[in-house]
Amino acid sequence: MLPRIFGCLLGGLAVLVIPAKAQAWGFYAHGVTAQVAMANISPADRARVYALMREADELGTPECPITTVEQLATWADCVRNTRWRWGHTSPWHYRTTPICEDYDPWANCFGGNCVTGQIVRNHRLLADESLPAHIRLEALAFMIHFAGDIHMPLHSGDRDDRGGNDRVTDYGIVPDRNLHSIWDSPLAERAITTGPDRVIRRYTADERAELGGGAPEDWGRESWQIARDFVYPTAFDREACGPELPHEAALTQEDIVEAVPVARRRVQQAGIRIAELLESAFAPGPLPESERERR
Repeated sequence: MLPRIFGCLLGGLAVLVIPAKAQAWGFYAHGVTAQVAMANISPADRARVYALMREADELGTPECPITTVEQLATWADCVRNTRWRWGHTSPWHYRTTPICEDYDPWANCFGGNCVTGQIVRNHRLLADESLPAHIRLEALAFMIHFAGDIHMPLHSGDRDDRGGNDRVTDYGIVPDRNLHSIWDSPLAERAITTGPDRVIRRYTADERAELGGGAPEDWGRESWQIARDFVYPTAFDREACGPELPHEAALTQEDIVEAVPVARRRVQQAGIRIAELLESAFAPGPLPESERERR
């Protein structure tokens, strides 16, 4: 999962010529955001993550093991393939607002069934030490994954096209993808494997302050605004909220180069903000009544 030297050298070329299967922000990008988070939390908090991962057998999902951080970050995508058991979680991966309407962080989120609500819910479950370890592991996996999803622009903004899924879009020399899958996979992969610095590293305090902060509704608003102001105008070479957009679009090489730093920043922000979620969930606080009695 992690970049290898050979992969880093050829990754930019490979994503231009090999169509990738569309996933929720791509398995590769989700794994990288989790690795960024792990590199930016304390050793004690990393130990807490690994301790919960050892409870994976209790989840009853042998088809979706959690033996690595990358598997932890992509478990939420893996389990929803078992639709009879996990299909109800599909709406938890997104919460789109039409880009030509005012942003509302809680619209289309009845009962918390959206990415914004599920980040909040699973953070609270993870922080509750009175819960069984495997329940907290499930919450950890969901929280990490959904905090990644909300940073992908087309999980938050769309133009009546299911977050770009219905817009056939060429990616450089690769024809007939769709706009959503491009931002999910090849563009994110290229953004991660190119740039002046490694994405997976320990960030400075100043970098963390600049990349982090905010709440899930703020992160969704950022993604929605990027979809409105950059993703759609770049793909269609016109204002996003003018006349109806064509069904087909194309990202030129120039468009891709311009989009890379936008996608790269979202990956970095996701990783740092996941680190912040982990730190706050594991922070010591008042014990629940049942826990005080037991001790």
